[in-house]
Amino acid sequence: MSKTKKLTKRQRAVLDDLFVGKLDEQEALDKHRVSRTVYHRWLADERFAAEFEERIVHSYRQSRVILARGAAKAANNLVGLAGSEKGETARKACLDIIALHSPSHADTKQAPTAKSKPDPSTPQLPPETASRLLAALAEEPDSEHQP
Repeated sequence: MSKTKKLTKRQRAVLDDLFVGKLDEQEALDKHRVSRTVYHRWLADERFAAEFEERIVHSYRQSRVILARGAAKAANNLVGLAGSEKGETARKACLDIIALHSPSHADTKQAPTAKSKPDPSTPQLPPETASRLLAALAEEPDSEHQP
């Protein structure tokens, strides 16, 4: 355990290159002339490890924001594809829509358990809507398989 209260400039520089820069782990260590042994010692240090984990959490939070920002556009594109002239494209889009709204779709934050209930804030695709989507696909001639 480290006796200092703050991370060193070198430790911060390595972390910055790992999480802000475009360097992979070994490149960041080489750039700052940090051996694997020293790096492993840093990872065992409570303060360095806490900062490392905090930056990982921050990176995942940023990626969730980016995904959330694009979710509406992606959903609109998927719904648009469900009406595609190409039967296979429409079929796959409908299946994706159904799968994304099914109760069995696992939440990324926690694994489902026997006692867990679906999140009430997550809208569910009604079975009749799913049936209508599949029926519409069944009515369209599959141009890819017809001579």
